[in-house]
Amino acid sequence: MTGRDNELWQQSWRDREMAFHQKTVNPHLVRFWSSLGLAASDRVFVPLCGKSLDLLWLAQQGHTVVGVELSPLAARAFFRENRIQASRRRVGEFTLWEHGRIGIFCGDFFQLGAADLGDIAAVFDRASLTALPDEIRGDYLEHLRKILPVACKMLLLTTEEPDAGETDGQPFAVADEITRLYAGAFDIKLSHVESLFEPDPDPAIRQPVRVEEKVYLLTPKNHLDGIRSMQPAAYDIDIALRQEAETGQ
Repeated sequence: MTGRDNELWQQSWRDREMAFHQKTVNPHLVRFWSSLGLAASDRVFVPLCGKSLDLLWLAQQGHTVVGVELSPLAARAFFRENRIQASRRRVGEFTLWEHGRIGIFCGDFFQLGAADLGDIAAVFDRASLTALPDEIRGDYLEHLRKILPVACKMLLLTTEEPDAGETDGQPFAVADEITRLYAGAFDIKLSHVESLFEPDPDPAIRQPVRVEEKVYLLTPKNHLDGIRSMQPAAYDIDIALRQEAETGQ
């Protein structure tokens, strides 16, 4: 994020303007998490995690859970409100809050590296795109892919407003932005769509706004194909060597 975006996010926590925070575990997480087919021992990443109770639920499934959150107020509130005594230590540009299987890196997401996260098997991403300004969503995904293992899966939850002139069937399709951002690296499955009516953010407009909550399952495309497309010569040599070894030639 830019410095201005960071300050706005921090100010929202100072002002307790946290409409994005849910007071219960996300029901879509509970319903669809098993579709990723993870082992209980797998390591999970939750970007822009706030003080979400989803972290607790994931840890209760046996996972080691790593979150990243800009606001120290949110990180402190997560452990305090759940009556968990956390330790704190500096890790590079971050303060790492941790207890048991839960750790939260407090700092700028864009400063996070692959070594900080470890071997992540899956990402749970609830509404990060909604929280981010349009102009940096591509940068967010580019950095996310840079710090995650190639085979990492994602459960992506979005809240999407219908476009002007949208037909009745369009809410039940993959959003154009999701295709643009993710289709190059992931196979996208739209697992669930739920239409809701919410108050308009503009208090002068009293008519509720229809939004769609969507659940996407993202599985990485064959990473060998990705290697081949980027480094065809090296890929072909490697395949030839493997075939030669198998045939004993």
